Amino acid sequence: MGKFELMALPYALDALEPVISKQTLEFHHGKHLAAYVNNLNGLLPASGFEDASLEEIVRRAMGGIFNNAGQIFNHEMYFKQFTGKPTKAEPTGAFAEAIVRDFGSFDAFKEAFQKSGATLFGSGWVWLSADKDGKLIISQETNASNPVQKGLKPLLTFDVWEHAYYLDYQNRRPDHLASLWKIIDWNVIEKRY
Repeated sequence: MGKFELMALPYALDALEPVISKQTLEFHHGKHLAAYVNNLNGLLPASGFEDASLEEIVRRAMGGIFNNAGQIFNHEMYFKQFTGKPTKAEPTGAFAEAIVRDFGSFDAFKEAFQKSGATLFGSGWVWLSADKDGKLIISQETNASNPVQKGLKPLLTFDVWEHAYYLDYQNRRPDHLASLWKIIDWNVIEKRY
């Protein structure tokens, strides 16, 4: 036990099947994310970040402390945005209007977002974020990086590290990205916006 704890998933391990299998969640959440939490807790003593929030560490730290804190932050955003029982297939309200304003349509946004995830070389994340004026931005972030470091407000993310999809999709990253839309909880994303 340390300052940070492994988040509890807001759904059962098999709730996201067949999009994300129970086995993938067991490894992705129970092993990968757990390792980042344990590693960060081990690095915190005498680091100057003992009393810092996770977001503050992500904004200010470098090296191993940043890598583990960034991965915790990214994974928590990722896991919290899913549901096994979506209430709607696409966003509504002000967030939906912002998508149309900034991308032309929801379908155009999805296409651009998936392309960004599919074309990211190596490991990392594709993000939808809002700038200080509410403009929506898609970005590719390598390794543990995320939009918080650039002063943006993260809203939605797809993990394109192989551990997020390899057991279910092998090397078919685009298929994995296309399937994730089926389990997005748009209420969570709209609240973040």
